[in-house]
Amino acid sequence: MTRAVVGIIGGSGVYDLPGLANIRRERVTTPWGAPSDELVFGELGATQAVFLPRHGRGHRLSPSTINYRANIDAMKRAGVTDLISVSACGSFRSELFPGLFVLIDQFVDRTFARQSSFFGDGCVAHVSMAHPIAPLLSARIGAAAKDENIEHVAGGTYVCMEGPQFSSYAESLTYKAAGYDVIGMTAMPEAKLAREAEISYATVAMVTDFDCWHPEHDNVDIASVIAVVQKNSATVARLLARVLTDFPREHEPCPIGSDRALDNAIVTAPDARDPELLKKLDAVMGRVKGKGVL
Repeated sequence: MTRAVVGIIGGSGVYDLPGLANIRRERVTTPWGAPSDELVFGELGATQAVFLPRHGRGHRLSPSTINYRANIDAMKRAGVTDLISVSACGSFRSELFPGLFVLIDQFVDRTFARQSSFFGDGCVAHVSMAHPIAPLLSARIGAAAKDENIEHVAGGTYVCMEGPQFSSYAESLTYKAAGYDVIGMTAMPEAKLAREAEISYATVAMVTDFDCWHPEHDNVDIASVIAVVQKNSATVARLLARVLTDFPREHEPCPIGSDRALDNAIVTAPDARDPELLKKLDAVMGRVKGKGVL
C-alpha cells in the first residue's frame, strides 16, 4: 500500500493552510519551471499534507500565467496521492448562492492560452477525462462538509474560461443556457495535468457571485469575489482540517483509475520516444516506468 499524502492547491484568498504541525517550507524547481510559490509540508493528525497557493502569496499570478505543469509536477515529486483544489467561482443557478460550496464532478474547458499536457511530440499520450473527478476523494470532502454543517452541493459542471476578464453578458447567458452550473478561471488545465500525473483530483468551488446574468444581482467584480472568499476563509480552513483529520493513512485505489491513468494512454513506440522529454517526465511517468508497463 502507498502512504496517502494530500495536496491542497488554494485559490483566490486561500494562501495558507492553518492548523498544520511540523511545518517545513521548500522552494522547489521542476523540469517545467517554478511552481507558483514554495510548497508547505506539514501534518494534521496522522495525515501528511502539502499546500501550494495557486496564484502565489500576494496573488502575483493571473489565471493565464500560472505554471500549471510546474504546480502539478511539484505535487507529484512531493509524493502527493490525492489533490484537493479550492477555487472561487461564479454561479449560473439561483439556488447556488454566494458562500455555498459546490463539489464539482464535470468540467468544460474553454481556455486557449495554456500548456495543457505534459506530453507532446516525442511521447504522445491520451488519458481519459470522461470522469475528471476522483469519486472517493470528492465523497470524503462531502462527508467532511456534512459533519461540519457546511452548506454544499454534491455535483456540478464547472466551465473554465481563459480570463482574466470576467464574462460578457452574452457569454454568461450562453453558459447558463448550456446548462453549466458554475464558472471559474483555474480548474483547467489543472485537472487534466493531475490526471496525466496519476494524482486523484477533486475540486471544491466556492460560489462568490452570479457572474453577470442575474437581473437582481450586481455584475461580478473582483472586490465582491474577495469579500466572499475572506468571509468564508474560516469555513474553508475548517472543511480542509476535517478532511485531513479523517483521511485514511493509506491511499485507496481510485475506482475510476485516476491513479492508473497512464496504463493504456501512451501510444508512442518505445524506440521513437524523445529522451529529453522522457527526462522531464520522470516524475509524471514514474509509476509506469518503474513497473515496466511501458
